[in-house]
Amino acid sequence: MKTVNGHEIIQLFEEFSPKHLAEEGDPIGLQIGKLNEKVENVMITLDVLENVVDEAIKNNVKLIIAHHPPLFRPLRSIHTDTYQGRMIEKLIKHDIAVYAAHTNLDVAAGGVNDLLADALNLQETSVLLPTHSEQLRKLVVYVPKENSEELRNALGKAGAGHIGNYSHCSFSTEGTGRFLPGEGTDPHIGQKGKLEEVSEEKIETIYPRSLEKKVLKAMFTHHPYEEVAYDIYSLENKGEALGLGRVGKLQEEVPLKQFAAIVKETFGMDGIRVIGDMEAKVKKIAVLGGDGNKFISAAKRQGADAFVSGDIYFHTAHDAMMMGLNVVDAGHHIEKVMKDGVAEYLAKKCAEKGYIVNIFASKANTNPFTFM
Repeated sequence: MKTVNGHEIIQLFEEFSPKHLAEEGDPIGLQIGKLNEKVENVMITLDVLENVVDEAIKNNVKLIIAHHPPLFRPLRSIHTDTYQGRMIEKLIKHDIAVYAAHTNLDVAAGGVNDLLADALNLQETSVLLPTHSEQLRKLVVYVPKENSEELRNALGKAGAGHIGNYSHCSFSTEGTGRFLPGEGTDPHIGQKGKLEEVSEEKIETIYPRSLEKKVLKAMFTHHPYEEVAYDIYSLENKGEALGLGRVGKLQEEVPLKQFAAIVKETFGMDGIRVIGDMEAKVKKIAVLGGDGNKFISAAKRQGADAFVSGDIYFHTAHDAMMMGLNVVDAGHHIEKVMKDGVAEYLAKKCAEKGYIVNIFASKANTNPFTFM
């Protein structure tokens, strides 16, 4: 077991929600404070409001990970007699760092939109609007035959060799490796100044670029040679499609009215808005956390019977009606599913690393709306 700092926590988080998935110009990453301090308590929140900051202070939190960036627009001044200025002052005085993951967490596999789809028990899910495909690379590494199984397993555990629903995929050929250890070497096999021939296995596998550091670390850790012979190739193959929103199917067809009630109950909402024929049968569902106005056409193109999202405008609702798309506007706040989802992920990863840290979801309510 070991203590941990903010950098180490964020490194684990960015394996799950890498920055390169964010939309251009999205203000993500560290927004307030520093990450090189020891942290014992990390809080996950949807929003950073003053009640959330007070909760963090009460629980001796030194790192807040938020979905919505508190500094979404550039500041020209910080007046501590204003709401936002007072909040920033509290964060700085109590040495609390704030890190934001916005559209990258929307896009990430297992992120906001997958959590929403899982909450609704959608099956056979796919991306609503692709924005990225993982860049793939091929690793070729040469290893003594007696060490090949250990190395293959380590690479697979690090995330290499994923093809569709298959993991630990690789291809091996056998051959002879030759090398002459020079001065200052400490060869695992052979002697300095003597040409050596070794029966080796050539292992080929692929991995997404985002996992390169992790895969190479596994290779160096589990390879017996002090100088590893390996090659990396960039591939033209398309990796896993990533993007905004998800589309999936309910287990059975239900009337829109019943489905809307399911959405309301699932996300614990006091009220929702519904557009469409309440008796219409729905089965194929599109879901997108946050503002869904730009995505109704994508939902229709994907053949969705209903679209679950938030913040739908009056005229966007008219557009949905005209194109025959049923919409359940459950509000922006359904993205709160990310609090428990991210907290569970990080707690598991920290436990695997042996980090001494408490990861928890904020209990503060940040929904501004009350339904009468």
